Amino acid sequence: MTQPNTLRSQLSKPPIIIAPGIYDPLTALVATQAGFHSLYISGAAIAYTRLGRPDIGLVSVSEVVETVALINDRVDANLIVDADNGYGNALNVERTVRLFEKAGAHAIQIEDQSFPKRCGHLDDKALITADEMAGKIKAAVDSRRSRDTLIIARTDAVAVEGFDRAIERALLYHAAGADLLFVEAPKAREDLTNIVKRIGRNVPLVANMVEGGKTPMLSGPKLEALGFSLVIFPGGIVRTLAKTAVDYYASLAAHGSTQPFRDRMFDFNELNALVGTPEMIERGKRLGANDSERNK
Repeated sequence: MTQPNTLRSQLSKPPIIIAPGIYDPLTALVATQAGFHSLYISGAAIAYTRLGRPDIGLVSVSEVVETVALINDRVDANLIVDADNGYGNALNVERTVRLFEKAGAHAIQIEDQSFPKRCGHLDDKALITADEMAGKIKAAVDSRRSRDTLIIARTDAVAVEGFDRAIERALLYHAAGADLLFVEAPKAREDLTNIVKRIGRNVPLVANMVEGGKTPMLSGPKLEALGFSLVIFPGGIVRTLAKTAVDYYASLAAHGSTQPFRDRMFDFNELNALVGTPEMIERGKRLGANDSERNK
């Protein structure tokens, strides 16, 4: 990212940043081709797709680091990365931030759940103390190598301690150095409005839109009007692809052929065009990449 296009500079002015959820280089590529410049690497999406498991703290730090590095190698975009609860205490957070930043993260999100964590829109979450989380945020801020690597502090306190306490926690995390605040899973539009009123518009605020989750679904422009600076749609792509996969495999099982599903698929050439196969083969020819094969 060039300096005028850093995430920090974009957050300082309208419009709201809309960051679609991704989980691998292919979804990142498709998202950037659609015109998105900021992408959200969702821990839940990694759990769903890489493990085929729920978002309950099963994904390891090394698996996320590898995913971030692969995505960063494929696309030029601001990568906002879900770091769950930092994978441990403040010392673990220090290592997490170093690894994520080195892999290509431009913003790192840390939440105040205990271990193991679970999806913010699931019930029965548990929290660490506010002071411990503030220490994690300070550790994260102190560990980053660049000021343009942003630290997002997420609190899950709405479901555990109530709305007022969630606001208190968020303000404490901002005092500890967090660049953005993320109050997870408010249950009504009025709560979204009150987050902005209670915290103020001088701190960039994150909204999380989860289809079927606890928070009412609002568009980016509507959230911008309320006072939010960043909205993420973390799991939408997985829900879309999973539904399509269910329909695809059911059709194949019923018909013994993919032909009835063809109008919902790329064909061989279309997919190769999407991922840039012709361009890579041509570049390989220019660079002599195939000479050794021809000379055998």
